[in-house]
Amino acid sequence: MTALALETAPEMRPRPPRAGCVITADASYAARLAHDGTSWFPQRWTLDGPEPYAVPLPGRQPEEPDTDVLPLTDGRVLIRRRADGRRHLFALLYPTGPETGEVPLGAVECGELDLLPPSPDGRSAYALEPGEKSTHVWLVAGGAFGPEHVAEVPGRCSGGVWLDRAGRLLALDREPADGGPVKTVAVDLERGGEVTPLLQITEESDDRLLIADLDSGLILVRSDAATPGAPRLGWGVLGSTLPVRFPQALRVADCTVTPFAVQPGQTLLPESCAVALRIDGPAEGAPWLGLWRPSDGTMHQLPAPAGWLTGSGFWSREGVLSLPCVTREVSCGLARVSAPEPSVPAADGQPAPAVPGAPSAPRPVPLGQAPLGGRKAGG
Repeated sequence: MTALALETAPEMRPRPPRAGCVITADASYAARLAHDGTSWFPQRWTLDGPEPYAVPLPGRQPEEPDTDVLPLTDGRVLIRRRADGRRHLFALLYPTGPETGEVPLGAVECGELDLLPPSPDGRSAYALEPGEKSTHVWLVAGGAFGPEHVAEVPGRCSGGVWLDRAGRLLALDREPADGGPVKTVAVDLERGGEVTPLLQITEESDDRLLIADLDSGLILVRSDAATPGAPRLGWGVLGSTLPVRFPQALRVADCTVTPFAVQPGQTLLPESCAVALRIDGPAEGAPWLGLWRPSDGTMHQLPAPAGWLTGSGFWSREGVLSLPCVTREVSCGLARVSAPEPSVPAADGQPAPAVPGAPSAPRPVPLGQAPLGGRKAGG
């Protein structure tokens, strides 16, 4: 675990590129690794205009398929390249007329290193170095002197969900070094990685935080608390004393359902937020879409648009879902889907109860030992 000066070297251990793209927290830019039929290259999408448009950012040589990219809100794109199997080299890319400008940032030497989702501040980028006994958090863009080690968290951590707009509080799913169930913890990056318990539904359950909306406090979790040994999707509200609920509407037989976007702007109305979900079937094939609200007893399932960059998308405040797509005819497009009108009553025959919004406290309040909701077939 060492920060190094930047140096070039052949890349190794390629893995398949991600099918989707990465979108900034404010949905102003996106970035992806594109392919022109012969080689891989970074591509930046501008999303905050009337129509999206793409800018290619090719380097001096083609990229490897295991290269990662992450957009910043100033229009630059962070790129992470692998070299010699253990070096992760970082740089910032930006368009300069017909060429691509590149600012080297340095490198981190370690085995496994995963970029975290874009920080809400739009200027910083972080990476997670998981280990068997502890996990290191790196600031890889936005620091003063290249990659900076900012925190060490006991246990092996994964995931990564931001809990505030400053990019200070980070939720990680932690597996204790001595074994035991996975629990989500909040890590304060400005206090040396101070750890606070965040999500524990029961002592024995594996509880993982998948997504959190900072306006309403709505969260979606995956936990086996309601059905031991069989993880289910549930929802709750950050800071609420009400239980996490596991509605039947979020279950699709023999499929994996994963949330990827929540409607913003629904302050104090978490039950009204539209949620977009990716649905993967048991056999190989294209994923499809699910649209759902906590107040709704039904998940609306839709075919994915042609060329969807799978698993990526963002909501407008008005409830329109934009899905980045690439086809032979459209090299940079957004398919737009309106959220369905809420339907009541909920699946158990009762209207979904209102739940309070997130508190104004500077750190999240743990979702603690509240009794489980949604054990019934309709819950």
